[in-house]
Amino acid sequence: MSATSARQPVPGTTIFDGEQARKGYALNKMCYSFNDAANRKAFVADEDGYCAKYGLNAQQREAIKNRNVLQLIEAGGNAYYLAKFAGIFGLDMQDIGAQQTGLTKEQFKAKLLAARG
Repeated sequence: MSATSARQPVPGTTIFDGEQARKGYALNKMCYSFNDAANRKAFVADEDGYCAKYGLNAQQREAIKNRNVLQLIEAGGNAYYLAKFAGIFGLDMQDIGAQQTGLTKEQFKAKLLAARG
């Protein structure tokens, strides 16, 4: 039994394992490229062309168009690389957390503060 199959699934959660890493390699490589301002500018200027340059598949391209973090994670995206993508649109990790939990950003922030005690 592999380590992945021995894990108990968490409902609604995509586990980022080796399989997901391979699946999302092109997507994560593209998102990493957004560390460079020129690449962010190129993406905004020609989103489809930029995605094609990195070889994103149909599922990944659809998730990019939808700006949907959960779809991007399902398509192999890693949250840390996806933050680079989200930053292009002025989103931060709290925006991503809110999407992942189905809360508004304000609700998510309140939940984080409440958890601090």
